[in-house]
Amino acid sequence: MLSAAEVRIYIMQGLPCEYVAVQGEDGQHFDAVIVSAQFVGKNMVQQHQLVYKALGERMRSEIHALSMRTFTPEAWAATEN
Repeated sequence: MLSAAEVRIYIMQGLPCEYVAVQGEDGQHFDAVIVSAQFVGKNMVQQHQLVYKALGERMRSEIHALSMRTFTPEAWAATEN
């Protein structure tokens, strides 16, 4: 089973990110907040596809569910974090 820290590392290795926070306690279901300049000009589906690509086969085998909120750096700066 994966830890939230491992999922965070995998995302950061596969996608240049300014910020990544991952939570999850059961090793299969995770919640993530991801901020990346790679998301600029992309819709939410395209942003999520970039994250899925970064996680690769883990999304098919080790991770049962990943709920995520994705932000461009500009959109993230406009939130109250």
